[in-house]
Amino acid sequence: MSKTVVMTQGKPVKLLLSFALPLMLGNLFQQMYTVVDTAIVGRGVGLDALAALGTIDWLNWMFLGIATGLTQGFSVRISQKYGEGDMDGLRHAIGQSAFLASVTAFLVAVSMQFLLPVFLVFLRIPEEIIGMAERYMRIMLGGFPLVMFYNFGASVLRGIGDSKTPLKAMIIASITNIVLDCVAVFGLKWGIAGAAAATIFSQGVSGTICFTKIRRTEVLRFGRHDMKAKNSTCRLLFGLGAPIAAKNTIVSIGGMAIQTIVNGFGMSFIAGFTASNKLYGLFEIAALSYSFAVATYVGQNYGAGKYDRIRDGMKAATWLSIATSLVITVLLIVFGRPLTMLFISADSAALMQAAGDTAYLYLVYMAVFLPILYLLYMYQAALNGTGNTMASVVSGVFQLFLRVGIAMVVGMTGYENGIFIAEVAAWCGGALYMVVKYYRSVHKPLISVQDSFAR
Repeated sequence: MSKTVVMTQGKPVKLLLSFALPLMLGNLFQQMYTVVDTAIVGRGVGLDALAALGTIDWLNWMFLGIATGLTQGFSVRISQKYGEGDMDGLRHAIGQSAFLASVTAFLVAVSMQFLLPVFLVFLRIPEEIIGMAERYMRIMLGGFPLVMFYNFGASVLRGIGDSKTPLKAMIIASITNIVLDCVAVFGLKWGIAGAAAATIFSQGVSGTICFTKIRRTEVLRFGRHDMKAKNSTCRLLFGLGAPIAAKNTIVSIGGMAIQTIVNGFGMSFIAGFTASNKLYGLFEIAALSYSFAVATYVGQNYGAGKYDRIRDGMKAATWLSIATSLVITVLLIVFGRPLTMLFISADSAALMQAAGDTAYLYLVYMAVFLPILYLLYMYQAALNGTGNTMASVVSGVFQLFLRVGIAMVVGMTGYENGIFIAEVAAWCGGALYMVVKYYRSVHKPLISVQDSFAR
């Protein structure tokens, strides 16, 4: 248990950083192999293949969001039980989480294979690249159980404060993915299908590493009796995880609505838009890592009844997130153009220039509003840590209306660059709701609880 972090004692800033830094490195490696996938496809297969990846980017993210959202909810209960010191309850929560994750993975993998054509039609993918997009998604959906496998293992470990094992898993998986990408695309000439297969195999590697750690850690070693479905526990866990998964799905639908508009703007615009979206994952790494740290911190202290520490921890998390996002903003503006050009290759210099201009302009829009995105992550994580995961759904609805509303206006006017506003406006709406919700439902009530204890 030496790798775990007990967050019910010690300075919040130190605890949050010690937990988040390994996650940042792990997420960096995870995003690195996503970026390598895109760069290898763009350079090794061509502009059409890069555009094909872009057309189904949000669809792919939706399925990933189901896995991450559901398991994040499970992690809330796991961290609360760990904070309470209830080890039998902890193992039971893990076993029930494993059951729900397995059932969900199977249902999604099977049902979405049949529904995929519906999504592809909805996205209005150009005829010349729809075949490549479908091949990629078929493979990704077939490997969805392995995606769920990794996210389940990582969420269990994060719930007890172990962020180092997921880091190890991501480093090994990233190296594996890069090697397999090169072999499949450049060596075997499998094209976009080879990149998808490499990604899925790598997810299986990372999941195996996390699960091995769980089985070797005594307090986490759940048995078959823990996996036998218990209605009350399943309802509780699903009630925590489903809203976060639903929020991710809602956000993805908004993203797909934007993508349907983008898909009508021409190949160079699609490719440029795709290039910046692939960097999106890189600049939100710290936000995602801090959010996992905050959710675990709040969950453990909420379970232990240490409400004053939640308030102090959120102050520290807010300043950390703002400072980090501002540094990333400057780096993106300075180095954004050469970064986006790593993904873009075309026979025509004019096409490359047009795609590069689109990519950099979109990147600048997102960079300027990056602190807002970071605040959205922090306050959403705090509410999740207390068990209030429904707030994520409401935030997702706000973001959906903003994305779709602006995208519809852009579609009618034909002003291509206006589509960039949809994404940052969604961040602003979601963040505003989360901050207000936190201070009304968590921050002030916790102060009242503390005062009552003092009296």
